[in-house]
Amino acid sequence: MAFLELLVLASMPVVQMLLIGLVGAYLASGFCNVLTPDARKHMNKVVYLVFISSLTFSSLAKTVTLQDIISWWFMPVNIGIIYLIGGTLGWIAVKILRPERHLEGLIIATCSAGNLGNLMVIVVPAVCNEAHSPFGDPVVCRNRGLSYASFSMALGGFYIWTHTYSLMKNSGVLYKKMKAAEDVGEHANGWGNPKDGGVGNEKDLEAPLLPSTSPSHDGAEAAEQSFSAEPSSSWKHKSNILKFLERARESALHLAKELMSPPTIAATLGLIVGATPPLKSLIIGASAPLRVVQDAIKLLGDATIPCITLILGGNLTQGVKKSKLRRSIIATVLFLKYMILPASGIAVVKAASKLGFLPDDPLYHYAILLQYTLPPAMSIGTMAELFDVVQEECSVLFLWTYLVCAPALTIWSTVYMWFLS
Repeated sequence: MAFLELLVLASMPVVQMLLIGLVGAYLASGFCNVLTPDARKHMNKVVYLVFISSLTFSSLAKTVTLQDIISWWFMPVNIGIIYLIGGTLGWIAVKILRPERHLEGLIIATCSAGNLGNLMVIVVPAVCNEAHSPFGDPVVCRNRGLSYASFSMALGGFYIWTHTYSLMKNSGVLYKKMKAAEDVGEHANGWGNPKDGGVGNEKDLEAPLLPSTSPSHDGAEAAEQSFSAEPSSSWKHKSNILKFLERARESALHLAKELMSPPTIAATLGLIVGATPPLKSLIIGASAPLRVVQDAIKLLGDATIPCITLILGGNLTQGVKKSKLRRSIIATVLFLKYMILPASGIAVVKAASKLGFLPDDPLYHYAILLQYTLPPAMSIGTMAELFDVVQEECSVLFLWTYLVCAPALTIWSTVYMWFLS
């Protein structure tokens, strides 16, 4: 297939996503004011709890077999490689650009954590629906593509709520420490809070500027105070251990919560049903006695893609605001995200294919290549709100990365299909 034909083919799902996203942006704007923040919040809960779970279960249960699960072992490894390369690139960018310290976690997270669920569910089946798709029969391709996207979604949640969650949490802790230090610095000036007129209280004004040199404070007492003011090294060691255990406990709780989330449970059940022929024959197939259950679940899952895209378009309107984020940071993130990372993905997938790590299905190769080209995970914005840190900067980065994603995803998707053909 000619490169121009592949370019047109690759642009179709992106154009569809843009059109539905524009509808969502209009519904969230002040002209319509239908998708308000509260409405998007409640709609997102329904999508998360019902629609995505239904789509994940129905697609995996219908198409996956035990042999498929074994042959897909490279996908979790591939996502780990993406996090490793993206995190390293983000760390290098942080060292070169030297942004504010509380922004470092956001930059690294944006470079490493991709939208491994929602956009995969949108793009891969849409490519299969095109008449001249290089991946064979549209129905078979769509079912296989949804299985790959669902598996990617389940794996992505594990990485996001461990690695990315830790980055954003550390940024939130650091930001609170910085704010506390600024408040202490304002009080140390002796003039009080500037919001109160810049005048301190009387006790601050009457306090002596130099420490007392009364002879009653002899050297022994001063030494005793100095010794008591600093904790012993053993106490510091115990304190560090306690902090480490507390962080480990919180990470384990959030990981357990993510593993018990409805999409992850649906993915697990779908894999079990797909890999177990007796269970699969109960609900999958025209003669299955419980086929109505699969039909109902599939009907719910069909609402996932339009709802996700509407919410995505509405959320991106938050990025149209002023922010102190430097243009050099935005340009660097875009360059790393849409130039270096996809190019490295081709090298990784080509090497894995030569070593025999990948199944022969070209659609599987396309799916894991696409994982290198995705914009940041929307969960980063959720974590920014959770820890009350870099929310405006996150919205601005999301706006630019998702706008540039449209041409970048089209071009790289064309390159991937040309590379695989």
